Amino acid sequence: MTLDEYEAAATRTLNPALGDREQLFDAAAGLAEEAGEVLGQVRKHLYQDRPLDRERLTTELGDALWCLTIAAHSAGVSLEAVARTNVEKLRRRYPDGFSKENAFRSEA
Repeated sequence: MTLDEYEAAATRTLNPALGDREQLFDAAAGLAEEAGEVLGQVRKHLYQDRPLDRERLTTELGDALWCLTIAAHSAGVSLEAVARTNVEKLRRRYPDGFSKENAFRSEA
């Protein structure tokens, strides 16, 4: 599945009662909520010695992806453009792959 195909499938489930601004806010708030659920799964695995529940983690990551997609769509940006922009930024920041030196510079 391509990002464009995913975006088409995800936007099919938009709440038609919400306008673009409400969809954007709902998706951004949902992204924060879902990111917290992903963090909770990882935290329980690392600090409570629970097995990593990959099925639950996959579900929560999927929910975060849906929210990210809807936030981008509601702002008039394609998921493909988000991914492309991010890869371009990473190539500039880490032209030869990850390095601690370049990671430190990116914080400044």
